[in-house]
Amino acid sequence: MNQIAKATRFKALHKKSAPLVLYNIWDAGGAKTLADAGARAVATGSWSVAAAHGFADGEAIPLEFLLRIVERIVQTVDLPVTVDFEGGYATEPDDVAANVRKVIQAGAIGINFEDQLVQGEGLYPISVQAERIKAIREMAIAEKLPLFVNARTDLFLGSDPLAHADMLTEALERAAAYAKAGADGFFVPGLTNASLIQQITEAVCLPVNVMMIGELNSVETTAKLGVSRASFGPGPYFETMDHLTKRFTSIRSAAG
Repeated sequence: MNQIAKATRFKALHKKSAPLVLYNIWDAGGAKTLADAGARAVATGSWSVAAAHGFADGEAIPLEFLLRIVERIVQTVDLPVTVDFEGGYATEPDDVAANVRKVIQAGAIGINFEDQLVQGEGLYPISVQAERIKAIREMAIAEKLPLFVNARTDLFLGSDPLAHADMLTEALERAAAYAKAGADGFFVPGLTNASLIQQITEAVCLPVNVMMIGELNSVETTAKLGVSRASFGPGPYFETMDHLTKRFTSIRSAAG
């Protein structure tokens, strides 16, 4: 399957109430394992990729190194590959677009692009983040490059769940601005309240992506809420490392 076909296929997999399930991986081996198990697409997780190679999250892993990892994943599986690209490894719109071009050239057909200030505090103002997304989209159109931009808002991630209802208006404003700027999807990691998720899926024109975490632990439930994409973030990495630790500990204990 060529890159354009992969991009077309990936976009079509986003169906409201029949979510695409992305069990985030961090290397080519994990990608191949999921492909062999019947995955329809592959997604990296930034935290997992960084940790698996000895780096902290937050764009600490060098961009060129990340691109080599993406290339190996793309060369290993014949599936659409989307990359958790954090804040684009830049601040200015044109610089972000140039870096996204490199991700596409590495073979990926999608990115997660977040609105938090990487290695800083808070979020980009809505208008600023919209300009960053617009630059990405205009670059892809001008160069006829296939790209699914999953615009992520970090409003809910790490915040008090009791305050999430008060954040809904801003989340919808961000969704509308990001859609107008050229985003293809809207990602709300950290939001687990079923009622609020449903309000977002009903109000937003883009396919909505949630992260399976905490009380949000059933893909079937997300389907009923109108979600189009369910991803697992760093969860698979945590579980795999926990198994590795327990397995080694049991072997060591048995050996005396």
